[in-house]
Amino acid sequence: MSQIIKENGKTIIKTGQRIDTLNAAQFETDIQPALEQGVNLEIDCSDLNYMASSGLRVFQTTMRTVVRTLGGQMKLTHVNDDIFDILKMTGFTRHITVERD
Repeated sequence: MSQIIKENGKTIIKTGQRIDTLNAAQFETDIQPALEQGVNLEIDCSDLNYMASSGLRVFQTTMRTVVRTLGGQMKLTHVNDDIFDILKMTGFTRHITVERD
């Protein structure tokens, strides 16, 4: 379950513990209002322990919307080492800011 917080002109989306094929579509639906409200987006991954390729797809789609379409900024914060390794291996760390926990 994700949570959306507005703070100091930015939108923070807190992920749940997993983003996988069972909940990726729901996560994407949950965050749509945040994409419509602002272009300074932080995804707080402090609870995220597992991410499947469907989660990577959601992050990629979100990144394209925020950065390319809206001209905004997006970053992932509080990323654990395992998730960071996946993001680095798939090239995400070259395109957006990823801050480790």
